[in-house]
Amino acid sequence: MRRAVSTREAPVTRSPVDVTRLAAVDAAQAARVLDEVRNATLAGQRARLDPRPVIGESWERMLRNGVDPDHDFRAGLLAPDEIERRRRDSPLRHVLPVLREGLLSVADAAQHIMVVADAEGRLLWREGSRSVLRKADGFGLEVGADWGENVVGTNGVGTPAVVRRPVQVFAAEHFVRTHATWTCTGAPITDPRDGRLIGVVDISGPWETMHPATLAWVDSVAKLAEAGLRERHVAALDRLRSVAAPILARVDGRALAVDKDGWTAALTGMPYVDRVALPRTIGTERIWLPALGVCSVEPLPGGWLVRASDDESAPRGVTRIVLDLGQPRRWSVAVAGGMGAWTHELSPRHAELLYLLALHRTGRSAAGLADDMFGDPARTVTVRAEMSRVRRYLGAVLAHRPYRFSEDAEVQVVLPPDPQDLLPHSTAPAILRSRAAALNSGQLRMG
Repeated sequence: MRRAVSTREAPVTRSPVDVTRLAAVDAAQAARVLDEVRNATLAGQRARLDPRPVIGESWERMLRNGVDPDHDFRAGLLAPDEIERRRRDSPLRHVLPVLREGLLSVADAAQHIMVVADAEGRLLWREGSRSVLRKADGFGLEVGADWGENVVGTNGVGTPAVVRRPVQVFAAEHFVRTHATWTCTGAPITDPRDGRLIGVVDISGPWETMHPATLAWVDSVAKLAEAGLRERHVAALDRLRSVAAPILARVDGRALAVDKDGWTAALTGMPYVDRVALPRTIGTERIWLPALGVCSVEPLPGGWLVRASDDESAPRGVTRIVLDLGQPRRWSVAVAGGMGAWTHELSPRHAELLYLLALHRTGRSAAGLADDMFGDPARTVTVRAEMSRVRRYLGAVLAHRPYRFSEDAEVQVVLPPDPQDLLPHSTAPAILRSRAAALNSGQLRMG
């Protein structure tokens, strides 16, 4: 019996460009391939290969945000006094020796430069090969320039800040055509205390100087910088602890010594908490903290002595909670009350959980949140652990059994204009559904 032969062609599967392997063999060929991929992709045509996912996703963001791929746009440089102010205020100044020692000697020999930018993408420091520095001037890669992804497109400063992981951008992987002769490799530097982005370190140079090991090299040095920041924080808490210990020994009841950001150095009469959320400004001797209730505060060198009263309830007037998800990867929750207001920056996971609770004002069980987050209602242990951490700083304004915001609190959620920018890192099924529904309707809605 003769078998029928199908005349339909098998679907063609396309793989992303393996830039590292291709460039290691023939950098010029890799640059030509990427140029073809870029031109075809941006023209809406079918390329032989797909861009790498991190690059393709960045290009999609640029197209949505209206960045022009064929014109080099440059924001104005910061004034010299503003550059100096940002340098003084940036924690990155403490780890510049680590970055220089780990990167500059090799970068100079490899015809690269090192640039260090703040969390907004503004370049604060730039050092390295003189000839490459002159070439960088032609791209606007200057101190004070804005290299945020939404300004100059896919690049080794702005893109790592968005995706929060190291990224190498080679040749025509840059969204803006005039940057296609360049290669840059950047890694985010985060505050080891809370994961907040504080800046990006980047190694850049002509694409001919690209090396496959550069990504791992830059990432390793960024992690060394974060370790240095962690050591500084531990040393500062040790100094505060030595000052506070004799004072706490004489205190009856619950009290703790915290640094200016609320991190605990020492405590007495209460279970350990690693951090309390402090008001933006402490202008009175009595404040209300969600985790502790009404407290008295006294200044200490490098921090505060916080004494908790027996009243842990929220005072009248604490009715407004603002969950701000409107800025990319800078999420926060703010509580305004009769005894002040405070803001706490959120990790990606905590931003997801609070958004889900804002969607479900009547409350959500641990199993319900596990289903929302992971599509698996059995993963309650993970949810309970994270919600326990959330309640350390939200305390009286967040109830449990089920988890919910206080019934008398007014909860406002600030959402991004583009639904695709709602917690873009999230793969939680409930958030993916919320995003999809918003894309279909044209706008995000709460409730």
